Amino acid sequence: MSRIVSITTEDVRFPTSLELDGSDAVNVDPDYSAAYVTIRTDAGEEGHGFVFTCGRGNDVITHAIDTYAQLLIGRNVEELIFDLGSASKRLIHDSQLRWLGPEKGVSQMACGALINALWDIRARREGKPLWLLLSTMAPEEIVDVVDFTHIRNALDPAQALDILERASAGKDDRIAALQSGGYPAYTTSPGWLGYSDEKLVRLSKEAAADGFSMIKLKVGGSVEDDLRRLGLAREAVGDLPIAIDANQRWEVAEAIEWVNRLAQFEPYWIEEPTSTDDILGHADIRKGVSPTRVATGEAVANRIVFKQLLQAQAIDVLQLDSTRVGGVNENIATMLLAARFGVPVCPHAGGVGLCELVQHFSFFDYAAISGSQEGRMIEYVDHLHEHFAEPVRIVGGRYAAPTRPGIGAEMLPDSRERWTFPTGAGWREVNGRTATTATEVAS
Repeated sequence: MSRIVSITTEDVRFPTSLELDGSDAVNVDPDYSAAYVTIRTDAGEEGHGFVFTCGRGNDVITHAIDTYAQLLIGRNVEELIFDLGSASKRLIHDSQLRWLGPEKGVSQMACGALINALWDIRARREGKPLWLLLSTMAPEEIVDVVDFTHIRNALDPAQALDILERASAGKDDRIAALQSGGYPAYTTSPGWLGYSDEKLVRLSKEAAADGFSMIKLKVGGSVEDDLRRLGLAREAVGDLPIAIDANQRWEVAEAIEWVNRLAQFEPYWIEEPTSTDDILGHADIRKGVSPTRVATGEAVANRIVFKQLLQAQAIDVLQLDSTRVGGVNENIATMLLAARFGVPVCPHAGGVGLCELVQHFSFFDYAAISGSQEGRMIEYVDHLHEHFAEPVRIVGGRYAAPTRPGIGAEMLPDSRERWTFPTGAGWREVNGRTATTATEVAS
């Protein structure tokens, strides 16, 4: 028997606002950041997790993780990692801290970081990457980790078990196919709103040549700029699909009008056309922009909002995020909901480390839930992978299967030390030139 002896957080930030990597109509100057957590046991084991923010959000989320961590210190590791359903509920349904959500925002993300770190210990102990661990777990155990609170009117345990049991046929063959051929990817790297037209064209041509299934462009600054940029991208990539992403920029009527003005370029989907919380607004937009698909999910707070988006037939594509909700458990619930409603899952993966994490969910989805890759792909951005113990590998426009035991969250110690904010050597060299540090200098 082992026990948790320490849980530490680190504020790791990268100066991506210097080149406007990650910029869009709403997030105009992000500094990609990770509120990083490490769980250590008295047996020498470690579990790694993090929450993605755009910079100063780390100030808040690291404190929230530290607060929730007190609920785990001294506890039996085996009881936690072999009953991750109960471990998740211990954190998410804490009777006092739950008031801050409930089950949304900073509190839910902080819980998710810790839950993910526990899964990291479990996967490392079993010697498997997370996707393979999940794919080889018994359907009953997968169902046991899901919190069905407030979603039983759309998905109950018996229905979830049926989905997993039906997917058991051919699972071994699909696992082998993933290990040999990977999973389709699309890329947003050409499409950041702060990039010049020349950079957009060059990166779009490179993405098409590299075999990606689609490129995505940020929109919503100005419709004239969007028309010009989409025209340039279409010329650069030919018939390759192009998606567009407004990052919640528009009102409902505005979204319908704007997307229809861009419809001449046949966008594959419009992503986050309005507020993530506006379920009925998404449904109206979906009707108003058809046949353009509507996609959303990277900022959806929990499985309960996803349930309503699906029930309202408000989305064509579900985009889960690895660190927005309450960790692995809640993402499993969301994937099962998507399967129940027949909606494809295409994870969001912009930001530091999100590609490393979300690939595991798509691999698991294909192997053990949906059994399909049709209309499904994982987002890819070409930023900051070199800082991770197992960086993502893209081969012929496809994610190669992760092989290292764990959830993929482990960041290299040297990178964490260099980019710890504000004392790391990298930040001393930046010397106040980023969006994050500009506020520090001003104050």
